[in-house]
Amino acid sequence: MKYCFYGLLTGMLVLLFGCSQDAENGAHIIRMEGQTMGTTWHVTYLDSLRREYRADIQQLLDTINNEVSTYVENSVISRFNRSDSGIVLKFWQSTHPYFVVFQENWIKSRQVWEASDGWFEPTIMPLVNYWGFGYTEKRPVTEVDSAVVDSLLQCVGFDKVHLRMNRDHVWLTKDMPCVQLDFSAIAKGQAVDAVGRLLEGHGIRDYLVEIGGEVRARGNSPRGTPWLVGINTPDPRAPATEIIAKVALTDKALATSGNYRNFFEVEGRKYAHIINPRTGYPQQTDLLSVSVLADECALADAWATALMAMGLDAAWEKANQMGLEVYFIYGKPDGTFGIRHTEGFGRLLQ
Repeated sequence: MKYCFYGLLTGMLVLLFGCSQDAENGAHIIRMEGQTMGTTWHVTYLDSLRREYRADIQQLLDTINNEVSTYVENSVISRFNRSDSGIVLKFWQSTHPYFVVFQENWIKSRQVWEASDGWFEPTIMPLVNYWGFGYTEKRPVTEVDSAVVDSLLQCVGFDKVHLRMNRDHVWLTKDMPCVQLDFSAIAKGQAVDAVGRLLEGHGIRDYLVEIGGEVRARGNSPRGTPWLVGINTPDPRAPATEIIAKVALTDKALATSGNYRNFFEVEGRKYAHIINPRTGYPQQTDLLSVSVLADECALADAWATALMAMGLDAAWEKANQMGLEVYFIYGKPDGTFGIRHTEGFGRLLQ
């Protein structure tokens, strides 16, 4: 999760609601917030016409949630997950015109799944539920059944899901009834991008969009400088406002994945929510937090999860192979933090 600021740390927090004073360039500063996807959203933008798009943003986010949330019973993804072989939709039956929301999540997920050699795995849902981190009852697994884990692994594999479309219909099919989709590691990023495109469609060029810690920045902050975003200290005991690094963003997106808050502890052993798609077990890793820069927040979001699942050395090698700009925080044996980042990411640190 990230904590967002504009200008300097002594400036106002983005997490305020409503309209504010004029920016240095004379444009009016608009701030707004709301709830979506089980978390919060915050938007700040500059507009000399003082236009307010809160209702449009909330409607868009509600639409996206109704397509890809596993917590919404009649969402497209929930209907697919309950089906034996998949679903067929007419475009007008989708809650979003032309099925764009689900299609974008599927296409970008496929892209990162292939490029990450399967470390980003959108069909991990059965295992996420088994370990108590999914849409089923939240509870720690006190007695692990390896036979069940092995059987659920047979349901995992994005190559078991197929999307086909024509002018009128969408066919979303699966090879086995137990295959289920989970876009939670990309959906917030995609929603951030969608809100950004909505603002751009109205001619807004300077804005910061944040949903659940994933951000997209365009143009400049009200001070006429890059937007300043903080990366949280990866310690569950630290307050949510404590940051370990500040990043200056202009025309970039930033997403972070971490395992230091969402975990269960059973008999002194921690089980984090990042599931290894190859073993079926929660990944034991020295990585505490992975932040990724990209042009699109959806890709940054997906890659942050994929790299987090790999572990420090493999993730560092993959990031350099793919030309990703990353910031890793990892745990040392003595209990302190280590930091490793790419040169391009380092140039944005304040």
